Amino acid sequence: MNFGTRRRARITPEKGSYPRIFKISNRLINMLSVIRMNNAVSDPKRIFAHDLNSVRDSYLKQRKTLARKLQNPRLNQIHFHTFRHWKGTTLYHQTKDLLFVQRTLGHRSVMNTMKYIQLEESLFKDQAEQFVCKAARTVQEATELIELGYTYVCDVENAKLFRKSK
Repeated sequence: MNFGTRRRARITPEKGSYPRIFKISNRLINMLSVIRMNNAVSDPKRIFAHDLNSVRDSYLKQRKTLARKLQNPRLNQIHFHTFRHWKGTTLYHQTKDLLFVQRTLGHRSVMNTMKYIQLEESLFKDQAEQFVCKAARTVQEATELIELGYTYVCDVENAKLFRKSK
């Protein structure tokens, strides 16, 4: 498998959406290479070229078993697309950046992304925005904060301020 020196993966679009390109780590490249070798995929540019119906059937069976074991029939209502909705909703809640969510999900129209705002507003309407704030005076401190998930806000008195949702 050759991801090149840029370490990027392209997600093929569906239903007229835009393709998405993600940066990937060396660790993920190694894991995907193992999957590719084990599955003997015929197309070298594809990883999951096997029968998607078998993946779906396996997911449905696991979901049904989990719902029965946990005695929670609502788990049977969770579909693959539910995870996409959750990702879009939480990403908007974290960033409040509609265009970033649109690009991440590959939507052509911002109207498709708007449903995530409505869902976020109904899920988190009772929560006041609460943040943990940190200041960094060196590049190393700033790097550590970014690696911990903090977002840069501004510069104040020779320090860079970062925040992260609680």
